[in-house]
Amino acid sequence: MDCVQCNKKFCRENQSCGAEKFDAVNLQLDYRQPSNQLFVEAAAGLVDDGRAGTLSRLDEIIEFVKTIGYKKIGLAYCYGMEKEARELKNIFRYEGINLTTVSCTVGGLPQNFVNLSSCNLNVSCNPLGQASQLNEENTDFVILMGICLGHDILLQRNLRADFTTFVVKDRVFNHSPLQAVYQTVIHKSN
Repeated sequence: MDCVQCNKKFCRENQSCGAEKFDAVNLQLDYRQPSNQLFVEAAAGLVDDGRAGTLSRLDEIIEFVKTIGYKKIGLAYCYGMEKEARELKNIFRYEGINLTTVSCTVGGLPQNFVNLSSCNLNVSCNPLGQASQLNEENTDFVILMGICLGHDILLQRNLRADFTTFVVKDRVFNHSPLQAVYQTVIHKSN
């Protein structure tokens, strides 16, 4: 399947293009599960009725947390974003939401402990420790903030809670990775 190369866009008119490999009947049954409907309805509430593009990602997360009724919220963050993590905690507190924060350096493990091919004794990121701590805290929703690529995968694989990403780390483009796409498009068109 290559949707970006499709010129007909039947899917935008509630029609199948015929290239799908999933079973639409089973998919519909899956969507009708109450646990899935809860998320579908909460997501729709953020964008339907002209709301698309009216809320920041932060506003969406806060509203989503309240709509779903999450009680124990975790924040897994990169230590390089500790100032922003502290501000986020203050914003959530103002909204009446308690936020458990866990830095990537939790546990203070040296890099050679985490990465068997490293001789470096400096502190390492510890995504498995972040996941373990958030699981032990019984979080039911976790926000990821600036976790390194690869570490984010380990963290997500090991979380028992639902999660979303608030910030994707991109040091070159001030944590706005789409800038790389826009810049590449601009250079190719010149």
